[in-house]
Amino acid sequence: MSLRRNVVWNLAGAGLPLLAGAVFIPYLLHALGVERFGILTLVWALVGYFSLFDLGLGRALTQQVAQQLAADRRTEIPSLVRSGLMLASATGALGGVVLAFAAEALAAHVLKVSEPLHADVFHALLIAAVGVPLTTATVGLRGVLEAYEDFRDVNLLRMLLGVANFGLPALSVLLFGPFLVPIVAALIAARAVFGLAHWVLVRRRLGGGFRGVPIERRHLRHLMSFGLWMTVSNVISPLMVTADRFMISGVLGAAVVAYYTVPSEVLARVLILPGALTGALFPRLASLMARDLEAARRLYHRCVGWVALALLPLCALIAWGAHAGLTLWLGADFADHSAPVVSIFALGLLLNGVAFVPFAAVQAAGLARLTAQLHLVEAAFYFPMLLAGLYQFGLIGAALAWTGRVGVDLVLLLLVAQRQVFARGLAPPLRHNLATSETERS
Repeated sequence: MSLRRNVVWNLAGAGLPLLAGAVFIPYLLHALGVERFGILTLVWALVGYFSLFDLGLGRALTQQVAQQLAADRRTEIPSLVRSGLMLASATGALGGVVLAFAAEALAAHVLKVSEPLHADVFHALLIAAVGVPLTTATVGLRGVLEAYEDFRDVNLLRMLLGVANFGLPALSVLLFGPFLVPIVAALIAARAVFGLAHWVLVRRRLGGGFRGVPIERRHLRHLMSFGLWMTVSNVISPLMVTADRFMISGVLGAAVVAYYTVPSEVLARVLILPGALTGALFPRLASLMARDLEAARRLYHRCVGWVALALLPLCALIAWGAHAGLTLWLGADFADHSAPVVSIFALGLLLNGVAFVPFAAVQAAGLARLTAQLHLVEAAFYFPMLLAGLYQFGLIGAALAWTGRVGVDLVLLLLVAQRQVFARGLAPPLRHNLATSETERS
């Protein structure tokens, strides 16, 4: 299958939601007000963060199904997939329960929302909790489809869901007014529909459902050995991505969160470029590392260069035109608050985008343990630096802390990829894992 074609589909899948956000965000910001819209962005972040209770099983399914396909062991796949989906659904349900129990404390104390919004935020968070197991199951299903490099169907669904993520809140405001409960209910209903669509596609790939397919302990063990280390990354990495907005709310108040989160959310869409590439790259590298390590090495180095060349002029343009662009889009007052933050973000986007490639390579090799350890090291200095930056420099301090953290992340990932993946070579151990799986099956 063409890697270029898969990248194009990934770009389309991320690009259409970006356009939808550009269209609907100004309306939502005006209709909901700065504080309510800031809380909506926090709800989006919470659902995304708690959905990572899938314990990394979506990524683990992609890696291990791709290896089974490379070894032509297709009869193993239905049992592997059923085992992974069962675990993802169970852990997602646990995440939903945690969010539900935390809802009252978040609404009343942690987020520092104004008194009239407490009830609306509390009930919205309870509804959001229902969406966590729906999302974790969908992540697992998508991981299976990506292992088959079925990026066309995955991204058609992704485009529709991305438009719904912005369009449904706008529709809810029109029908029910500026309240969070109907907005979040519409978003969770959309996730249920799209989860069902993913299930239909996986059934088609596997030639039917899972009737009579056993859940095997060896698959559970292999998935968990990869997934548990992924969980460390899945907890810490998104926390480092989203903690800034929650700490801003706690230190500076919810009223200024939107000045940081709106440009942050929009600029994060620039990462659709490296995300599209590495999303297609991950199953390809997982397969190549089991068969031809030199080909995997060449592909990896080409992709690092492609991402750097693509992002450098784009990030420079963002830094240069930050104030003018925000003024045109959201007004001069918003631009005065957000433009310095955007200029700092531009450098961080470049560093973070390049880091996507070594991150994909390390995890395609099955070394989730190493990426987890890197994230632990980064978190140890990032959170104190973020808090100090907020107290000393406000929103600009938060942006500087994030940019410094992703710069360190890039350097460490490049070193790990060079020394642990390609210099020593992981093809034999990967083949050994497949051989071990065959022995256990026998």
